[in-house]
Amino acid sequence: MGTRELTPRAVIDVSRLPNVVFAHHSLLWWGTMGLALIEGMFLAILIGAYFFLRTRVVEWPPGILPPHLLWGTLNTVLILVSLVPNALVKKSARKGDLRKVRIGLLIMCAIGLVALLIRAFEFPSLGVRWDANAYGTAVWVLLGFHTTHLITDCIDTIVLTVLMFTDKVEGKRYMDCYENADYWYFVILIWIPVFLVTYIAPRLL
Repeated sequence: MGTRELTPRAVIDVSRLPNVVFAHHSLLWWGTMGLALIEGMFLAILIGAYFFLRTRVVEWPPGILPPHLLWGTLNTVLILVSLVPNALVKKSARKGDLRKVRIGLLIMCAIGLVALLIRAFEFPSLGVRWDANAYGTAVWVLLGFHTTHLITDCIDTIVLTVLMFTDKVEGKRYMDCYENADYWYFVILIWIPVFLVTYIAPRLL
């Protein structure tokens, strides 16, 4: 028997498909959202543990004054202000506007470093050591949880900034900047309950 040559019925032209995609079209976006979901659940567990501990004692905080508001409030204002340059980075990255991406990343690097500097003053302002009692452990873990995300995003932003100032900026780097902006939105979002629980709850409970 002879072999019969198979001829495809149609040829699919994929040459015009984009090699860089954003938002839900990107696997990196789904990874970022998955991480946010996992970390959000972990934060909910930490907050639940905090309020469970509150039910175990009469006085809260036990034997100490509530944390000073100054440094935590300053960081809250700074983090909320960062919404503007972060939105600039995200929008400019999708448009491929290198100049605005660079400007936005530089601003975000500065904000991240200043936020970490303020955080160094926040821990002492809690007025309790992490090993003093269960309350001290709870507030240090809450603040440490958010600090970990601040550090990781700050490092990521610095690395991206350096890459975006090289002469070999690839399309996928814009997608990296876009997703890094999404991650910073998550850092902002989780700070709100952390601030309320750490600084406001002790004054109300």
